[in-house]
Amino acid sequence: MLITCWYLYISARSIIRQTFNMASILQKLITPLFSGTPEPPRNKVTVVGVGQVGMACAVSILLRELADELALVDVMEDKLKGEMMDLQHGSLFLKTPKIVAGKDYSVTANSRIVVVTAGVRQQEGESRLNLVQRNVNIFKHIVPQIVKHSPDCIIIVVSNPVDVLTYVTWKLSGLPKHRVIGSGTNLDSARFRYLMADKLGIHASSFNGWILGEHGDTSVPVWSGTNVAGVNLQTLNPDIGTDDDQENWKETHKQVVDSAYEVIKLKGYTNWAIGLSVADLTESLIRNMNRIHPVSTMVKGMYGIEDEVYLSLPCILNSGGVASVVNMTLTDDEIGQLKESADTLWGIQKDLTDV
Repeated sequence: MLITCWYLYISARSIIRQTFNMASILQKLITPLFSGTPEPPRNKVTVVGVGQVGMACAVSILLRELADELALVDVMEDKLKGEMMDLQHGSLFLKTPKIVAGKDYSVTANSRIVVVTAGVRQQEGESRLNLVQRNVNIFKHIVPQIVKHSPDCIIIVVSNPVDVLTYVTWKLSGLPKHRVIGSGTNLDSARFRYLMADKLGIHASSFNGWILGEHGDTSVPVWSGTNVAGVNLQTLNPDIGTDDDQENWKETHKQVVDSAYEVIKLKGYTNWAIGLSVADLTESLIRNMNRIHPVSTMVKGMYGIEDEVYLSLPCILNSGGVASVVNMTLTDDEIGQLKESADTLWGIQKDLTDV
């Protein structure tokens, strides 16, 4: 008993001495000039979900130097802590001074942007509606917590099916529609521009083209707007993108649609391209850039669409979210395809419960 008490005394004295020495070092090193409460972060970004996609988004945002604080949230505490520590250990090479993580959403407080990548994957033989409904149940927990701690934030939804889940997020959050954005076809358009530019022998940034509608099988390639340096490709080849096109440019859109399936087949998941895409959207929002991106937004009343659906149109993004939507001059066929895309999404949404 005496030995135990002596051990506890020695341990306590050691802890006190270490604390005193630390305080002494701080007192000698720093002369405080301000004793008030520090200002909250101005450009805090939260990523919900630390899977492959979530971490690709987080790393891409860090490398673009967009946040003065990054928060990570997930239910898997060990992985969450490991990812946080791994990023913190690279702080010397980053310009984000604070990286935090937690299972409790209080860690996300005062976020300016919240990126949601959490959700479940489709199981073999599972219907798309069942997948969406399972994700709705997850979002019913996530979204209210986000809004509770960051009522002024902009939410970027990345989880799939992204258009339907962006609609769900809008409904659950109570936020105005311009502050709930889906990553939408920003990535589809990037894939389209890369593939088209590669065939033309130019850089992706020098080809202009858009994929609109659903982020998925019913996406709409705007062939009427494809151009290089202002030269419209449809004027050079009136059949471009159609079944009558002898050059078979339509195959490029098929490659866009199949891209994710191909990458998943090869490596098990997609992450880097979507991470870079989300960082690009975040930059436009954080830096008030008024850049145009094809992102998922509420489109009721546009192009003859009568249902409340989110799908991608070219949107001007700035610090307030979606500032406005560009009214593209689409052909009748393209408008028809856009309506079909909206009908596909509404067919899933209308049967959802508890939204």
